[in-house]
Amino acid sequence: LKSNSDAMRAFRCGQLPALCLSGTARFSTALPKKIAVVGCGQMGTGIAIVAAKHAGTEVVGLDAYPASLERSKAFAAEWAGKEAKKGRMTEAEVDDFLRKITFGDLKDEGYLKTIASQVDFVIEAVSEDLKVKQSCYDALQAAGLPETSVLATNTSSISITKLAAKVSRPERMIGMHFMNPVPVMPLVEVIRGLRTDDATLELTLQLCRAMKKEHSTSEDRPGFIANRILMPYINEAVFALQDGVGTAEDIDKTLKLGTNVPMGPLTLADFIGLDTCLSIMRVLHRDLGDSKYRPAPLLVNYVEAGWLGKKTKRGFYDYS
Repeated sequence: LKSNSDAMRAFRCGQLPALCLSGTARFSTALPKKIAVVGCGQMGTGIAIVAAKHAGTEVVGLDAYPASLERSKAFAAEWAGKEAKKGRMTEAEVDDFLRKITFGDLKDEGYLKTIASQVDFVIEAVSEDLKVKQSCYDALQAAGLPETSVLATNTSSISITKLAAKVSRPERMIGMHFMNPVPVMPLVEVIRGLRTDDATLELTLQLCRAMKKEHSTSEDRPGFIANRILMPYINEAVFALQDGVGTAEDIDKTLKLGTNVPMGPLTLADFIGLDTCLSIMRVLHRDLGDSKYRPAPLLVNYVEAGWLGKKTKRGFYDYS
C-alpha cells in the first residue's frame, strides 16, 4: 500500500483484516474478547447482559457505588433465571452467562489498573453529564487502558466530538446509544464523532451485530436522530398537560391508539426518566438555540420535586 489513504480504501473494501497507520498504535478489527461497561444502572446492566449473552464476550461492570454493583449483579442473575424458566436458556447456558459477567469498584485503583489493561472495548453508561463522563475516561486512561481499545459512550445527546476532545485517542471514540430496556429493544444508534476513524466505526457495527442488535448511524448533531425527534414530542405532550389540553391519561390514550405506538408520550417519559428527558431537552435548547426546544416548565417542576418517573415510583403517573 502506497499511502494511508490507500490503506483506508483497502480496509473499507474488506481487503485488510487489520490496519496500522504510520505513527499510530496497531489495532485489530476482530470482535473484542473483554468489554468493560462503566456505570451499572439500568442501561449499563442491560448492555452488560446483552454483551455476555449474545456477543459471548467477558464483561466487567464497573461502578463507583457498591449498591449499584449489588443491584446490577442481582438483576443479571434474576434475568438469566427468568430466561431459563421461559425455556430460552439452559442451566448450562445460565452458568456460562453468569461466569462471563463480573463486577468491580471503579474507585479501587489497584483493581482498575488490572482490569483496564485487559479491556478491548469500553462502553460508558454513566449519567448524562459531561464532567462525570470525562472523569470516567480520565480514570480509565490513568489506569492503563490500551491505546488500541475503543471507548464508546451510551450518551443520548452529548456531542461525541466534545467528549472525544479530552481523550488521548479521539479516533477510537464513538457513540453507541442503546434503547431502554436494552435486552428487549432491537436498535443501537451509532454516532461517529468528527475524528472517529473508519476502523472504529466498522468494529462497533460488528459488535452491534454480534449483540443481535440492528443499528442505525447518525451524524454528531445535538440529540442525534432518536432524541432530536423523540424528546420534542415528549416535551410537547408535557406542555399539553401543563396547559390543560387533556389529562395525562387522555393525552397518552390519544397518541397510543391514534398513532399506533406501544405507549403514550407521558408513560414513555416516566419509563425513560424525567431527569433524563429534561437533560436532553436542555442540550437541544442550548446547542441548537431554538426556542422550540425550551423544556416545559412542568417537566422542570417534576424533576425538582424528585418525581422522576417509574424509578422513583412517581412521575406523570403513580407507581407506588
